[in-house]
Order: sequence, then structure tokens, then C-alpha cells
Amino acid sequence: MDREAYTDWLKRAGGALVCAAAALNAVAAPLVVLVDTGTEMPMAAFRDGQIVEGIHKDVGEALASKLGREASFLLLPRKRIAMALESGQADVVCLYLPPWLPGQFQWSRGFFPVSEVVVTDTSVPQPNKLSDLNGQPVATVLGYYYPELEKAMGKGFVRDDGHSSSGNLRKLAAGRLHHAITQKNTLDYYLKVGEKLSIYPPLVVKTYKAQCAVSPQGRVRLVEVNKAIDQMIKDGSVSKILSNYQSRLK
Repeated sequence: MDREAYTDWLKRAGGALVCAAAALNAVAAPLVVLVDTGTEMPMAAFRDGQIVEGIHKDVGEALASKLGREASFLLLPRKRIAMALESGQADVVCLYLPPWLPGQFQWSRGFFPVSEVVVTDTSVPQPNKLSDLNGQPVATVLGYYYPELEKAMGKGFVRDDGHSSSGNLRKLAAGRLHHAITQKNTLDYYLKVGEKLSIYPPLVVKTYKAQCAVSPQGRVRLVEVNKAIDQMIKDGSVSKILSNYQSRLK
């Protein structure tokens, strides 16, 4: 091989190596998952600026695994979530619904079952329907809207705002209030960690399946996310995550 041919071969070989390295880096790029820093367990717990446990962490890691990536979590206040996702600072945010996050996002299929329930302690009569709560204070979370309760009770919907669902359940346990609206997985976790509540079977307000919003500027496509979610459902990953935070009412 003469010098010119050898030089040309070196250039082509070097170019191939660069392309291979770029492809490898693209495959290895982490899936950046947004998490609201105002979230509490069982959804998320934080330590030293890192997410250390919770459903958001489990879902993010399972989704990344199905995509052949590692999960990287971007922790931001709720008001900055939409802007960060729109700009491509993160690839996805999960366990949301479209009305909660206005913006130009693509939405995955619903996959994570959620129930909103009203919990009532046994020191008062058991409500059989939402209208039975008319005129009685219900522990709610500041800044959240409850259209089903507003529709069922109208002006009879009396809110007692607290800063968190867990705090409201502690008020219920202490007898400071008799009714609280919360997510069923929050109630299950509260009971699982040993908190004591004397309550009736919860009154279901609504059920839905939460989704993931996909960034238009991110490094993952909606079709890939939906395929990964399908795999998570089929192999039992979603059910397993749920079961880790559940406790049967006694």
C-alpha cells in the first residue's frame, strides 16, 4: 500500500471510529426524568438533593431500563416542570395527566392506576356517597382542585386546606378532622409504615391511569416510550411497583 492510499485508509478508519463512538454515546445517553421537589412519599423522597426512593424513582428507572438506558433525575419545583420539559432539559415527566401540565407535549398511553378517595374516621356516620359530606369540612391540599367534590356538593363543599396529604391524614388520626381526600396509594403507604387510623372503607371519588409527557426537544420518541410502557405492563413491573407501597386495610 503506497503512502497516499495508507493515509486515505487511516482517515476512513478514523471516521468510522468517530461514528461508532458517537453511536455508542447516543445509546448510552441517560433518560432524564423530571420530578417535582414538592412531592412526598410514597411518590418520592429526597436526600442531599437526590431522589432516594418512591414511585417516581421506581417508574423512571423501569422506563429507562426498557429503553436500554440509565435513568437520570432532574429535580425541580412544580412551577418549573413544564418549561424544563418544553426546552428539552428533560425527556419525560411521568404520573401526570394532560390537564395538569399545559404545553406542547406528546402524551403516552395511560398505564399507572390511581384512585382518589375520601377517608372518614369511624367516630362519625359512614358516608355512602359524596353528597353525604355536604357541609362537613373535608381535608384538602392547598392549590389542588377537586371538581368531583365541587360538582357533588356545590356550595356545601367545605375545604380545610393543608400542605400535604400525609399531614391531612395525621389530622384525621388526631381527631382534628373527620374526612380527608387523598390518593389511595398515599393512604396505603401511610398504613404500611405503621400509622394508625380507624376508618371506614374509603369512598372512591374517581379512578384514572396516569401518563408520561414526552418532551418535543428530548432524546426519546413517544413511540419508544409507549413500547417501553407496554413492556412494563406485560412483565408486571407496574404491578410490582404498586405492591411495594400497598397495605391492606384492616
